[in-house]
Amino acid sequence: SPLYSTHTLTVLFILTCALGYVTLFEETPQDTAYNTKRGIVASILVFLCFGVTQAKDGPFSRPHPAYWRFWLCVSVVYELFLIFILFQTVQDGRQFMKYIDPNLGVPLPERDYGGNCLIYDPGNETDPLHNIWDKLDGFVPAHFFGWYLKTLMIRDWWMCMIISVMFEFLEYSLEHQLPNFSECWWDHWIMDVILCNGLGIYCGMKTLSWLSLKTYKWQGLWNIPTYKGKMKRIVFQFTPYSWVKFEWKPASSLRRWLAVCGIIFVFLLAELNTFYLKFVLWMPPEHYLVLLRLVFFVNVGGVAMREIYDFMDDPKFHKKLGQQAWLVAAITATEFLIVVKYDPYTLTLSLPFYITQCWILGIILVLTWTAWRFFIRDITLRYKEIRRQKQEHKYERDKCLSMSGSTILQNCSVPAEPPEANRKRRSLQSRAK
Repeated sequence: SPLYSTHTLTVLFILTCALGYVTLFEETPQDTAYNTKRGIVASILVFLCFGVTQAKDGPFSRPHPAYWRFWLCVSVVYELFLIFILFQTVQDGRQFMKYIDPNLGVPLPERDYGGNCLIYDPGNETDPLHNIWDKLDGFVPAHFFGWYLKTLMIRDWWMCMIISVMFEFLEYSLEHQLPNFSECWWDHWIMDVILCNGLGIYCGMKTLSWLSLKTYKWQGLWNIPTYKGKMKRIVFQFTPYSWVKFEWKPASSLRRWLAVCGIIFVFLLAELNTFYLKFVLWMPPEHYLVLLRLVFFVNVGGVAMREIYDFMDDPKFHKKLGQQAWLVAAITATEFLIVVKYDPYTLTLSLPFYITQCWILGIILVLTWTAWRFFIRDITLRYKEIRRQKQEHKYERDKCLSMSGSTILQNCSVPAEPPEANRKRRSLQSRAK
């Protein structure tokens, strides 16, 4: 249909006309900084136009494939920007942010969410619950909608809850590095995990249930006779074209277990990068660049998770990791490297001793379970199966030998010896010779 055509020639014609107008009818200002900014923005726009029309389609087609191609190209631009920042000195990198917003490049103190942690403060007679009202800022709905969208990406209740709880443990562990992580206990577990994150995950799972039960049978807009039906079809254009239920099954194989652990690790690292990046680049939490980064990850995260799941679930058909998943992993790693370069002192602040003990214990438990589930347990089950086959073979052979009469012996069939037992017997015979 014309809606799904790429319109490559149309885009090329419009782009050429725009560049021609700038060249022939606009006078170039003598401001070098302004011309530099304008040239960079124009270069990015030309690249986005090329990518939207020429890039390879991803797994999503709604509301339009060009929408997801656009975010793929934005991912490339963002990764190139991060690499540029990575290769600057710390001072130059922070001052470069002034070209984006003149208000940046100035050290900003982090807000401390800790302090008085009394839920009911009897010392404040006018408003004893002031501590609760102080925590109800714009980040509360952001937590809810963030976890609602993350649930739509991951499509698994257990993985979402593990990431949610793990991040709160990370905040506990790293509050000596970033004051922003210093929160009251009820802010961690009641407001974040139970109310904001938990409610967002619950609403996300309800939406996933509705999407899995929905009938995906599409009809052209002009083939729908009623006005109400046309409006309903337009709204449903923003829902998936078809539905794939994610069954991660982390305990089914070592490969899937390591993959799920890797996904959780990258998710947590991307969450931490949000706080550390604005700390090292001196961006206030409410700055629009912080919000744009979150909007960016919301749009690319869903595609990346689908590509990762396809790569895990059917490696014979999907022989390589998807392009968006590759870029998201590269962006997350580059962001972390910027944090390491720009403020190594903060990152190397040693953990409190009891925090270190807790993490060591947790890592040992995970490694122990991994060894038992995928190595020790499999060896034990294999040994029990060989032993059972040997016992069955011995029982059938003794039963045949105990029978009398040639006719009965001819009709008695002894099952073949198990391959493992046969190899072991031959090895012992060769050693005896």
